[in-house]
Amino acid sequence: MSETTHGITTGAVARRLGVSPTTLRSWDQRYGIGPAAHEGGRHRRWTPGDIAMLEEMCRLTASGVPPAEAARAARASHGGRSGALADRGPGAGLAVGRPGPPRPPGPAGGPSRPGDERDALRESRGLARAAVRLDGPALDGLLGDLMADHGLVTVWEEVMVPTLHAVGRKWQSSGDRYVEVEHLLSWHVSTALRRVAPAPERRTSTPPVLLACVPADQHTLPLEALAAGLGERGLPARMFGAAVPAEALDAAVRRTGPAAVVLWSQARSTADHSLARHIAASAFGVKGARTHPVMLLAGPGWAGRAPGPGTLRPGGLREALDLVSRLYDTF
Repeated sequence: MSETTHGITTGAVARRLGVSPTTLRSWDQRYGIGPAAHEGGRHRRWTPGDIAMLEEMCRLTASGVPPAEAARAARASHGGRSGALADRGPGAGLAVGRPGPPRPPGPAGGPSRPGDERDALRESRGLARAAVRLDGPALDGLLGDLMADHGLVTVWEEVMVPTLHAVGRKWQSSGDRYVEVEHLLSWHVSTALRRVAPAPERRTSTPPVLLACVPADQHTLPLEALAAGLGERGLPARMFGAAVPAEALDAAVRRTGPAAVVLWSQARSTADHSLARHIAASAFGVKGARTHPVMLLAGPGWAGRAPGPGTLRPGGLREALDLVSRLYDTF
């Protein structure tokens, strides 16, 4: 069967583009980014023109363009279908109980509006119910749809974090009865974050950002979200993960000469201020032009003390991404 004449299946397109079939179906239903015709009235068959439109959609969303805006641009660039679904805007094709159109963040990345909070609460409850059922496929589907519809930062701040906190509180108050629920949810959140498609790095010679937990901390998910967000923006990152020994972090800094180092601490008991000062004071480069990394102290463990020279304390994922992006604008 000729691909040009008959098109190819959703699964084949998903493998070619590196996205999930659920994401492709969601884009079709919500934004009109779908095949011009269905074989036998039911099965999706994607033509080369349809795939070109999808590739543009992937490129735009990977560069940080909101999905609804990216869909409009992709349809305009590739002559996408302009029928009823595409013309009804980003909320078209939504089934009852499905997430709504992308929500704009509050001022300067602050709290959402009251109506948005209700939407986020409903979506969090859907994730939590799937986790309590230990329903891994449902978690994958819900997270995939949310990421496709709303984008990484919004889903992390308004759905993933509240759900993780809620499940954690349930575990702490129930005598360890829900530990398996928290572990399953964390695994699927991590999987969803690692599926975020990175954009090409801006310049291969640009020094990276190093991401690490302090030596006594195991909480990697916030750093995984930051790594995914940096990848979306084409910014180089090196993820070292949980409980990085001080000597190993020092060696990594000296070997890579990073533009910035992000240190995560979940609790005040794990925050290592002497390590942060040491890394911030690290110097590298040729004599006469030596530089220091910008230090970002991330997580609640650093609260209560003013950051030192060359040190920043971002208030959340959105702020951390903006700080690092502005740093790279100077290169």
